[in-house]
Amino acid sequence: MSNKVNSKVLNKSEIESMDLGDEDNFAAMFEESLKSDKGGSIVKGTIVKIADDEDSILVDVGKKQEGLLYKSEITDSEGNLIFNVGDSLEVAINGYKNERPYLSYKKALKAKKQEEFLASYDENSEEDIIVNGVIIGKNKGGYIVEDEDNLEYFMPRSQAYLKDSNTLIGKKVKAKIIKVDKDSKSIVISRKVLIEAEKEKRKEIVDELLKKDEAINGVVKKITSYGMFVDVGGMDGLVHYSEISYKGPVNPAKHYSEGEEVLVKPISYDETKRHLSLSIKAAQSDPWDELKDQLEVGDAVKVEVSNIEPYGVFVDLGNDIEGFLHVSEISWDKNIKHPKDYLEVGQDVDVDIVELDFEKRKLRVSMKNLLPKPFDEFKSKHRVGEVVKGIVTTTTAFGAFIKIDSVEGLLHNEDISWERGVKCKDLLNVGDEVEVKIIKIDSEKENISLSKKELEESPIQRFATNHSNGDLLTVKVRDKKEFGVFVEIEDGVDALIRLEDLGKSPEEVNIGDELEAAIVFIDSEKHRIRLSVKRVGRIKEQQAMNEFNNDDKNTLGDLIESQLKR
Repeated sequence: MSNKVNSKVLNKSEIESMDLGDEDNFAAMFEESLKSDKGGSIVKGTIVKIADDEDSILVDVGKKQEGLLYKSEITDSEGNLIFNVGDSLEVAINGYKNERPYLSYKKALKAKKQEEFLASYDENSEEDIIVNGVIIGKNKGGYIVEDEDNLEYFMPRSQAYLKDSNTLIGKKVKAKIIKVDKDSKSIVISRKVLIEAEKEKRKEIVDELLKKDEAINGVVKKITSYGMFVDVGGMDGLVHYSEISYKGPVNPAKHYSEGEEVLVKPISYDETKRHLSLSIKAAQSDPWDELKDQLEVGDAVKVEVSNIEPYGVFVDLGNDIEGFLHVSEISWDKNIKHPKDYLEVGQDVDVDIVELDFEKRKLRVSMKNLLPKPFDEFKSKHRVGEVVKGIVTTTTAFGAFIKIDSVEGLLHNEDISWERGVKCKDLLNVGDEVEVKIIKIDSEKENISLSKKELEESPIQRFATNHSNGDLLTVKVRDKKEFGVFVEIEDGVDALIRLEDLGKSPEEVNIGDELEAAIVFIDSEKHRIRLSVKRVGRIKEQQAMNEFNNDDKNTLGDLIESQLKR
């Protein structure tokens, strides 16, 4: 059935001036296209024979002619014949074979409908007739279109707005009747006129919308992964998912449904793509502007967890403002594996605002800032020199981290053992419980230094039990520095000979050289020994003098005799 709609009516002069391409006689072409071969006339006939074992029946069409009509032309939807022998009916002569006419009942019905339409058509009517049909054929001049009432129309190529191809057969088209020729019984339609009229209407709608620059009501027609199409005044526009909320890109399906009315604002129009862009958030007041007088960095607020990712949590402040809580800001615990172990979607939490950038619309918050600081708690409970137990959490190339209460301290490789070259990873595994001594608490850097070797007797402490200042030793040079040389006294025990105690230029000393030196300083607590080469001579003189003074057998005569012998 043809649809009548109100739109611009083309008068006779406008139709005659239309560019119909090279088809000067398109009506004749259309009429010719209806005739597959000889014939084409409509005649009255009488059914004279119906055979059960044959696909066609005989129809007397006069002039002593009996034509063939396929049974399928006169059967209903259930396959039953709607005519019997002796019944009269109108048929179209499709053509001839061996002088026998081939008939079509359906084509006669179509021709009758065509005549009825032509008879009722009023060319002075102000109503345009819109045709919804399917392309069923084509010729040099254009395309044959048939609607659901089996009416046929001719659409010239210049009015089709289609790229010609064989795939057009069966394509649904919507077009407007632009000319009716009752003499040739042809109806000419144009898809081009309808499309250009719709373009003009769209342009008028867009111009009006952009000119007003106001928020308008629209209806959601279709929702996709990248946004949703909204009908505004008979035209569809796209609300991109980034234009839905001030929070940022959101999934439209979670917030809207098809058929729902929404408030939108036109923001741009691409004439080349005929693409109207709409925005929901632009139709609302900017919540960031409202926030300027309400919050500042350092404020504590209550938020709702809206999304959880491995790297952090997005929190809803309300009024379309979303903040970000980084995984490192959830707890003072540095070993958080995933935020979901601490929080869940929909949970209300108290946070501290640590960054608020209105220009970039960026909000960062922290949970741990509102929690007691583990380092402060540790300082209040522990002191340098205290022996504590902890769990190994990490081993590295430079040492191991030991968790004590809620904080971690560093056990450096040089503090794991008195044995030279031993590293933490050689002795410890993650999860081991270890006893250590607190050797430093750095409040400024919030670092804790630990030692395991200080719980054991050091080689220097053992050395100090058998040696004292003034002892003479033979040592080996292990390392040279600008301020002196380090020497090895025995396995695990090193000492320093300062430059002023060396008695010679450092260039005269090589690594591996043996030196005779005297102990001048032993610090068992700080595990340090200092030696001096220069003092060796004085100590030997003193030792000789002591031996002389302590020898009771020597008499004055013995001494004089000894000197005379010398």
